[in-house]
Amino acid sequence: MKDMYKKPEYYENRELSWLSFDERVLGEARDKTTPLFERLKFLSITASNLDEFFMVRVASLLDMVNADYQGKDISGMTAQEQLDAIHSRVHSMVRLQYSTWQRSLLPGLRQAGLTVIQDHRKLTREQAAFVDDYFMANVYPVLTPMAVDSSRPFPLIVNKTLNLGALLKKKGEKDAELEFATVQVPSVLPRIILIPNREQEMSSVILLEEMIARNMQKLFLSYDVLCVHPYRIMRNADFTIDEDEANDLLKEIEKQLHKRQWGEVIRLEVDRDVDKRLLKILKKEFAVKSDGIYSIDGPLDLTFLMKIYGLKGFGAYKEPKYTPQPVPGLSGRSDIFEAIREGDILLHHPYQTFDPVVDFVRQAARDKDVLAIKQTLYRVSGNSPIIAALAQAAENGKQVSVLVELKARFDEENNIAWAKMLERAGCHVIYGLVGLKTHSKIMLVVRREEDGIRRYVHLGTGNYNDSTAKLYTDMGLLTCAEPIGEDATAVFNMLSGYSEPESWNKLSLAPLWLRDRFLFLIRRETANAKNGEPAHIIAKMNSLCDQEIIAALYEASAAGVKIELIVRGICCLRVGIPGISENITVRSIVGTFLEHTRIYYFLNSGGEEEVYMASADWMPRNLDRRVEILFPVEKEELKREVMHVLDIQLKDTLKAQVKQPDGSYTKVKRRGQNALCAQQYFIEYAKHLNKKEEGTAHSRVFIPAEPM
Repeated sequence: MKDMYKKPEYYENRELSWLSFDERVLGEARDKTTPLFERLKFLSITASNLDEFFMVRVASLLDMVNADYQGKDISGMTAQEQLDAIHSRVHSMVRLQYSTWQRSLLPGLRQAGLTVIQDHRKLTREQAAFVDDYFMANVYPVLTPMAVDSSRPFPLIVNKTLNLGALLKKKGEKDAELEFATVQVPSVLPRIILIPNREQEMSSVILLEEMIARNMQKLFLSYDVLCVHPYRIMRNADFTIDEDEANDLLKEIEKQLHKRQWGEVIRLEVDRDVDKRLLKILKKEFAVKSDGIYSIDGPLDLTFLMKIYGLKGFGAYKEPKYTPQPVPGLSGRSDIFEAIREGDILLHHPYQTFDPVVDFVRQAARDKDVLAIKQTLYRVSGNSPIIAALAQAAENGKQVSVLVELKARFDEENNIAWAKMLERAGCHVIYGLVGLKTHSKIMLVVRREEDGIRRYVHLGTGNYNDSTAKLYTDMGLLTCAEPIGEDATAVFNMLSGYSEPESWNKLSLAPLWLRDRFLFLIRRETANAKNGEPAHIIAKMNSLCDQEIIAALYEASAAGVKIELIVRGICCLRVGIPGISENITVRSIVGTFLEHTRIYYFLNSGGEEEVYMASADWMPRNLDRRVEILFPVEKEELKREVMHVLDIQLKDTLKAQVKQPDGSYTKVKRRGQNALCAQQYFIEYAKHLNKKEEGTAHSRVFIPAEPM
């Protein structure tokens, strides 16, 4: 890497770049052209995103500060400088979240016929009677009021739970000391309760914490309740495991999961009007600094908005529900193996259904000629049909090997449960490689056929999760090409044992040589540009923060390579640096679906364009600390389809935001262009492909029936 491209001013801080992404999500919640209930969903997502950001990223920075680590990141910031900048930015962001809720969404809900009661003192007499009756019948028996005194120490407050803190005084004692008490708002009960309305013109809901606050006196009969305020804490949920010292990785992770409940408190959320005496107690008990205290103007934990989104009767305020379309060439086919033998099959979720992936493993489980199934699992759904099919395959006598990645953050518990179930069914379960996460998405089916053994392979950019496949944009490839089949076998031999082949046919793996492969492809474009040939790179990914990759892109840009990046989230590359990144554009698309596809395009010389898809982003963790797979798309018609995806995303004028030299993002200026939403386009395109099985069905030229 040339030193001239390593200057800190050429890079944006990773954490601040991530906050920019969450601000773009917040922008969707503030966009009045977005249906009202979709805006609720986006606001909920911003809150959920911030929770994970604090539990992992902020926690990691705090660990560095506590260890007196003075190193700097690629943008030249120390851990303490990053923390200071994060808190300043997040305080502003939280104010904007709640301004959006109070000033825009709440009034909008009232106009739509829904009142959210945030203050129990504003209940009508009839509503109050219902609330009190509901409390005694359904809530009171579940609650555990906890007082704090000399004989009862401050209780463990569990990470992310919503709680009510109260100050009490013993009844009848004038000089009685103030006492603190707390009640956890039970997560086993619904957070929002619908209040019956005889007139049916306006629906009303009340939050569970308001119902409890109204009835707090019933929990402390011997005391006067002086004040009640909600609070919530965020703990350090990032844990590290010394795998060399852990005799049983599964047991060690199970033990570490419990520690998340009582890690260091890194954030305290309190009601804006909290009593100062109560706040002083909380601040002392949780040992949280002032910049980690967030005063909230509204309900704590906005993730409850997803529950409001799920209320029935408000379909007019939501995007029409989309049903993923059948995959052309597979609709009505009973034998998926026969279809794959006829030619590689490209899958584009959620526009096209995830069913072929599920059917692939289900058929393999039942097929008498299938000898073995091998698969990696990173995140799967709660009631996964793929897990069920793998278990059935093992019970049917197939050789089934499954790598379940136990270290998939916040899915550890779920993955442990699946691993145990698969083992009971007779599957060989592998728990990943020491020091690495297995993030690749690959499934191999070995089948005995008339002309010998044939290997069928699925490769994808997303997880084997039938639920998120309806929400995330991902692509996959079904193939029985022998070179890829040989590589797939090598992948699983490497994962299950210590066998690493001397050479590979088509697949590039991290951490072995994927970094080198990407650098070679970028530098080849650089060389072409220096030789006066056309040079072009298009890359779509979730995150870009690897310094070596960014430096190579800078060098390519300086040589004249046209570089178009579609980066949903973190992007540490700066655009518009004179002589460095003037030929680079960066855009981010935030829409109804979560953009998750990783696609890499290189023009190459002589018109020999190369298109790849991958499980990996351009991040150090993907290139150096995970098992990832990059695979080529070589069939010309499928290559055109993937390039079509990139082309449309680069033409998006409604949901795309373009990165500016100062690091900010702005909506695309249309300047006479037709409005185009890439995600809506591909919804219509999938319907179009389903209607036309041949001829123009695979043409790149497509005009939706209605204007976008």
